[in-house]
Amino acid sequence: MKYALRQILAEEMTYTINRIKMDPNTKFEIKPQFSRTVRRVQENDKLWFLTLEVKVESTEQEPKPFNIKARLVGIFEAEGIDSDLDRQDLVINMTEIVYPYLRASVSALTANSFINPLMLPVIPAGTMFPEDSQPPQNLN
Repeated sequence: MKYALRQILAEEMTYTINRIKMDPNTKFEIKPQFSRTVRRVQENDKLWFLTLEVKVESTEQEPKPFNIKARLVGIFEAEGIDSDLDRQDLVINMTEIVYPYLRASVSALTANSFINPLMLPVIPAGTMFPEDSQPPQNLN
């Protein structure tokens, strides 16, 4: 298997302040929600798109001082993907490559919004999404 990152695009970056009444010593639990999609181009089977998204959203049950949504798309060229295991390895590796850019984008977005920067956790490869730790099941 051989692959290379060709481009990263910021598809969406939003920050919204929530004007909620809070005690000055209130601590908020920020629980980022991650999602990922993988697509291939039918006309060029070497081209792969990995979309990685993180959201932090305020709810009535769990108010947050802000909402954030950041979605990045990594464009990769890959060959030698001959099995479901190869595909799973490629998806994990693409996620591992794009995630640091997503972390940096969220930190910059919050810092540029004049709040303490939100630092997403460092997540070891293959543990961000539950399906990455499962054996491949006909992923084509």
